[in-house]
Amino acid sequence: MLTAGVDEAGRGPLAGPVVAAAVILDPARPIDGLADSKRLSAAQRERLAARIRAEALCWAVAEASVAEIDRLNILHATMLAMQRAVAGLDRAPGRVLVDGNRCPALDCDCRAIVRGDALEPAISAASILAKVARDAAMVALHAAHPEFGFDRHKGYPTAAHRAALARLGPTPHHRRSFRPVAEALRQRDPSSS
Repeated sequence: MLTAGVDEAGRGPLAGPVVAAAVILDPARPIDGLADSKRLSAAQRERLAARIRAEALCWAVAEASVAEIDRLNILHATMLAMQRAVAGLDRAPGRVLVDGNRCPALDCDCRAIVRGDALEPAISAASILAKVARDAAMVALHAAHPEFGFDRHKGYPTAAHRAALARLGPTPHHRRSFRPVAEALRQRDPSSS
């Protein structure tokens, strides 16, 4: 039975999409060094992502947009991105292992594993692909909005990001349903509350 690992990147940031990846590894071609993407350097993630894309049986990356996050909430948008990633696989898995404590609605057996990105190689691989894809998207966003420093903090609520948000107001890429963004909007336009 084919088993896909699924993970996401970008639930906590104030800006940008939430990205999910699904990976079915080839048991005949194990990839050394797979680990939770947060435990790897950017260079290690890039190197491993290239190997995963080349050596996995199949993989897919999908996202839920800022508009979907604001409409659905971050949990439901994450589940949607995961569903899209699994649907994007070239082969249908018989089982899906998801990092965390919740599974998206899928047409196959699905099991959530807390800290799965450190325990299951396929989830680790998905964690790496999701993180690399999201980081690339945020670096591209930085080119359009360099004043926010998206290339450094990737949209997470760092002190520098929050200061830029207060000073400049949100971009169209900020999640208006997240409290710091909503507060920045209210400060700029008190009548919007």
